[in-house]
Amino acid sequence: MPTDTPRDPRLGRARVAVLGSLVVSVASTVIWPGIGALRFEARPLWQVLGSAGILAVAITQAAALYAAATPGLAERTRRRYVVAFLVAVLASVPLVAPVATEGPEGWDTWAWLGAAVVGSVPLLMGTGPAVGVAVLATALSAATGAATGGSAATFAVITAGVGLSLLAIHGLPVVLWHLVLEARDGREAQARLAITEERLRFARDVHDLLGHHLSVIALKAELAQRLAVTDPERAGREAGEVRELAAGALAEMREVVHGYRAVDLAAQLDAVARVLGSSGVRCTVVGSPGPLPETIATGLAATVREAGTNVLRHSRAKWCRIDLVRTVDDVRLTVANDGAGDARPDTYSSGLQGLSDRLARSGGRLRTTVVDGVFTLDALLPVPRP
Repeated sequence: MPTDTPRDPRLGRARVAVLGSLVVSVASTVIWPGIGALRFEARPLWQVLGSAGILAVAITQAAALYAAATPGLAERTRRRYVVAFLVAVLASVPLVAPVATEGPEGWDTWAWLGAAVVGSVPLLMGTGPAVGVAVLATALSAATGAATGGSAATFAVITAGVGLSLLAIHGLPVVLWHLVLEARDGREAQARLAITEERLRFARDVHDLLGHHLSVIALKAELAQRLAVTDPERAGREAGEVRELAAGALAEMREVVHGYRAVDLAAQLDAVARVLGSSGVRCTVVGSPGPLPETIATGLAATVREAGTNVLRHSRAKWCRIDLVRTVDDVRLTVANDGAGDARPDTYSSGLQGLSDRLARSGGRLRTTVVDGVFTLDALLPVPRP
């Protein structure tokens, strides 16, 4: 998982469920061939060798399936686990194939290991290689049955039929798990994209504003430099114009930055609702504060922006509700979401602490609470009477 986001307990529970399903799959790899080794095989040496081969396959299969259900694991490590599993399967043929094949109660021991291969490889590699390995495992099982005096058809049916049954039962949770991870990554990418687009918009505004002014300033300064020797009086006038242009550019830059920080409250509410909605969070905005003094509107817009960022970055919310209530003396902004989980408000958070300080300078206050998994941010600002 990405290291810049907290561990989501819901993802953790889903992963535990997936791993539990895979444990059952690995257990079947041990139990069914183990019946042949421990119950129907009377030769102690082959009991030991067969059990060793079965355990080697089960252990490497468990490692490979664990890697398949573990996000963030290096691809090189995954490949190593898959290769180890396939090597263990091949090595098990001379160890397990002769087990429990003699007598009227012979057991198709290796066919069950082949089923483990058919049921696992589609979760460990691409479709083409997986189909190839499954076909080879079925053919190897049939050849093993024929070579040990059993029925090649029976071995092949067990390997293919049981393997596909295991895949149907245990493969679906893994597929759904990967879809959940892709949805999470898509949501985080949408949040990063929204932030990046806003930064690019501001960068374009600054570029458009300063580009013209700086070009004119550069030309005027160059002209003043050339005239300094031949026409000092005109050079002085040009230098004065350079100073005026620079002062004008600085004033316009301040206006742009001020406008960027003092975003219209209604526009900010709409932008946050759209970003949350595109990221899979159902956002509802209730109420309207009406016209507000600039300092009050700016403070509330900053609060909405910070609250929306926290929902995207620091929670796994399904819904978010923004309430605005205006009274005669004050305006209250409440932002609640269900993504708190077991977390508690961080009183040392720089974003929330900065907001609290900013609102305090206007006579307001900021509070955060967590109740039954719902994180609530409550901001209250006094509204000066006209």
